Amino acid sequence: MESELPMGVRAELKGLPKDLADTVGAHIWAAGQLVDEDPELAFRHAEAARRRAGRLPIVREAAAETAYAAGEYAIALREFRAIRRMNGGDDLLPVIADCERALGRHREALAVLAELDPNTRNVDLRIECLLVEAGIRDDLGQRAEALRLLTAAIGRKIGSHSAQARLRYAYADLLEQEGNVDAAREWFTSAASYDRDSALDISDRLAAIDGVVLPDFTPEDEEDDDEFGDEDDSEDEGDFDDEEDSDDEDDSEDEGDFDDEDDEEELEDEEGETDPIGDPEPARDADQVDGSAEATPVDNAEAADDSLKSEDDTEEDSDR
Repeated sequence: MESELPMGVRAELKGLPKDLADTVGAHIWAAGQLVDEDPELAFRHAEAARRRAGRLPIVREAAAETAYAAGEYAIALREFRAIRRMNGGDDLLPVIADCERALGRHREALAVLAELDPNTRNVDLRIECLLVEAGIRDDLGQRAEALRLLTAAIGRKIGSHSAQARLRYAYADLLEQEGNVDAAREWFTSAASYDRDSALDISDRLAAIDGVVLPDFTPEDEEDDDEFGDEDDSEDEGDFDDEEDSDDEDDSEDEGDFDDEDDEEELEDEEGETDPIGDPEPARDADQVDGSAEATPVDNAEAADDSLKSEDDTEEDSDR
């Protein structure tokens, strides 16, 4: 499992005794594997690592991220602030402000966002701060201001595809809350054209608007499909390979154009007049979202699991 840890994590763990490093590494690895499918258990693993090696930045980062995912915003806020004191910079301002917002401290959240360096050239960071501010404004009953902020940012068409997808998603979400379902559907569709990694649940949102119930595939269903589909797959394997090769050739022809467009958007001048939003238009050559996401199973967390069970048994004995 040690070989599966990122190089930076292994480097930090080298300062610990080997047995302790192995235990802490197992907890960090398990936390990273579980954070999407079981954030509460991931948080328990990260906390176990923090109790043993709380001075390591990578351990504080794991604690902060899993606490945030598990909805433990007070703990996440404490850890993110500690990391910012150690590392400096403004990268954590959006998530720190969002923790303040989740705790109901909206004015404090706005004050955090005001700490952003006005001269920063990190466009995606500025967009992240704007997204958090739009959410805060909406919480405070200032939805018109929230929509204005998002409108201005979308109209300027700056930042990465992921940032543009999130801006459009947030805009569509507010429109749906306003009851403007038709416009919300258009903007969710526009967001999908920028969401190249399918990171957002746009397919689910569109299905909900259209009244469509998406099937919930389980790992057992996928195994059954594989069992009955092996024979047919083997017969068609040759044709599929040929088709895949032709698809690869088409992708290679289009790749250059897409990269040029990407560079042009990110290098666009940030200053100047804000363009108004027109009708939603899908991004050229952007991948469409199918809404599928493949969960990563946890196969090798025995050491960390045993450690957690041992701690639980110890706590039960002390309670008795």
